[in-house]
Amino acid sequence: MSSSTPPADPPTLSPADRGRVTVLYHFTRLQLPAVKLSESTFLAHLRRTFGIFLPKAEGAVSWAAYLEGLYAVDWLVCVGCLEGQSAAWESLFNARTGRSDCLLVDAFRARAVRLYPRNEERQETAVSEFWSNLIAPESEGTLPVLARYDGQRPLAPWLIRVFQNWHLSKLRQHAGVTALPDDEIALPMNTGPKANASDRWHETFVSAAREWLGTIDDDERLLLGLRWRYRLSQREAAKLFGLNEGTLTRRTDKLRDRALEHIGGKLIADGWDGEELEDFILTELGTLLTDDPRLSADQLGRLLAARGKVLPES
Repeated sequence: MSSSTPPADPPTLSPADRGRVTVLYHFTRLQLPAVKLSESTFLAHLRRTFGIFLPKAEGAVSWAAYLEGLYAVDWLVCVGCLEGQSAAWESLFNARTGRSDCLLVDAFRARAVRLYPRNEERQETAVSEFWSNLIAPESEGTLPVLARYDGQRPLAPWLIRVFQNWHLSKLRQHAGVTALPDDEIALPMNTGPKANASDRWHETFVSAAREWLGTIDDDERLLLGLRWRYRLSQREAAKLFGLNEGTLTRRTDKLRDRALEHIGGKLIADGWDGEELEDFILTELGTLLTDDPRLSADQLGRLLAARGKVLPES
């Protein structure tokens, strides 16, 4: 896993801020009494996670604003795991995710199936590797996964996104594509202005992206699948399409531009007024392309079979 920027120094605690921290401490003890931290340890971790959050925030952030946005119980579970408390690990193992209310580990397995289709051994290894790196750094000079949580997002969805981005980074490196940014493997969850971070932007995006996917033809859908799901290089994809690399690149660029135009137009029409619209779209599009049934292994297999080809090995 990649290295992490050292945490920033949070502002000094005022008497009012200390009062807020004390109230939060006792609130979390009531919510999760089995996870036991001293008030000094509690405060030390708050300073640490606030420092992690500061470089990602837009402008100065006060203690009051940080504490107001804190997912306190999720934060305590994370800190408890880092402190080696079995009650915290039990809470994390029992965390529920998504509309299906499945366990967190099952959500990881579902992602692994999409990332490594037809490769059951790799799917299981993907999950076990990630669990091992929750509190143990992958290499010297890196932070374990849980030590990178800033508390400003729900823990389970954040871990699922980190799991996916970590493995996508590995796949990209294997395919010779630039890996995800080193300073924050979960950055896509924080893309776009704070004022635009509501659920309605995600809903608008998903609706527009699925509408756009309905407008592309089978060749374009196959191109997306081969380049995104299977991480084929331009050379490998061009060979399957019977095209030279320059032609394939132009097709890919046109497909990307059409996605940005269609989806971006829908978001702007719905009131998006923030910056980095393109980054938001491309980040969110990755997850949707991984999940959409029109780009499933079976669908891509049928499209390739029609060309007399077979699915690439994962």
